[in-house]
Amino acid sequence: MHIPDGFLDGKTAATAATFALVGLGCALRQAKRELAPRRVPLLGLGAAFVFAAQMVNFPVVGGTSGHLIGAALVAALLGLPAAVIVMSTVLIAQCLLFADGGVTALGANVFNLAVVAPVVGIVVFRAVRQVLPGLRGQVAAMAFAGWCSTVAAAVACAGQLAWSGTVGWAVALPAMMGIHMVIGLGEGVLGALVFHAVARVRPELAGSADGLPSSAGGRDFVGYGMLAALGVAVFVAPFACPWPDGLETVAAKLGLARRTVQELPAWMAGYHMPGIGSPAVATALAGAFGSLVVFGLSVLLGRMVVRRRGAGDGGAATSLSSGKSEAAVGTPGSGAPRPGRPDGGGAAGRTAEPREFN
Repeated sequence: MHIPDGFLDGKTAATAATFALVGLGCALRQAKRELAPRRVPLLGLGAAFVFAAQMVNFPVVGGTSGHLIGAALVAALLGLPAAVIVMSTVLIAQCLLFADGGVTALGANVFNLAVVAPVVGIVVFRAVRQVLPGLRGQVAAMAFAGWCSTVAAAVACAGQLAWSGTVGWAVALPAMMGIHMVIGLGEGVLGALVFHAVARVRPELAGSADGLPSSAGGRDFVGYGMLAALGVAVFVAPFACPWPDGLETVAAKLGLARRTVQELPAWMAGYHMPGIGSPAVATALAGAFGSLVVFGLSVLLGRMVVRRRGAGDGGAATSLSSGKSEAAVGTPGSGAPRPGRPDGGGAAGRTAEPREFN
């Protein structure tokens, strides 16, 4: 569902880009407050998995294919801010390196797939999880959330096409919703399977967005997860279904394919590493490279956010800690008791040991 260049007019592209920037900015601000340093590598793992999984198109119906979006899945496992950051990183890399989605439509793609999809996904997931407790309930919630997130992103895309005057709303909405309601079934099944697998290995991730894996266990999980993502990119992606995806099918039926242009050349357009004779090997290398790139970018962005929080909070924490210690020790003339005797006295030269601020 990556909108190419030529489908959106200037006002729609600019408005969608503004909304996308606001959404990403909110996610970064929330991540700055809440993201634990030990969770940063999980952002990279989520990005690598989503990138590799999106390369694997599966046949749907009538010569149309679909692929996992992954927004609801990442939101359920890592939380909404992490999902917005992960999906934005993947979409930016796909656009600039692989020409998957237009440069002028990048803001719209980020808004649809990195803001709308995870927001709808996490809301539905949490609502259904309240009704259906336990692991089975969570897996069912994940399946329904994945389907809803896919349909919601398709509706947003249809609205953008209609607002641009590319195609009427009465035509775009049923066309986009119809095919993506079917593709969403695959999204729901795949998302539920991955969620169940993660819940078996890392129940703290599936149980709560606040769960923190241990340091050593977290490194192992990220390492094995990266191997799995690279395995999908190298061994599965080259043999993905070559049929057009939902948006491409709709564009062909509505005569929009002729509007497609490429504003900016990409190094590995079509997910093919240049200079490689074998198409399968070229796709495998491009997939592996892209997975490593989005992993690195997501980890780098996460560490920058955590580092800024540490720099901003360190002085305040020190000041608060110092202030609390002063209150414990007391000052001459103040009413604060000194350690040693209940009446506030104490041996000369005796000072209180500072207490750690909690």
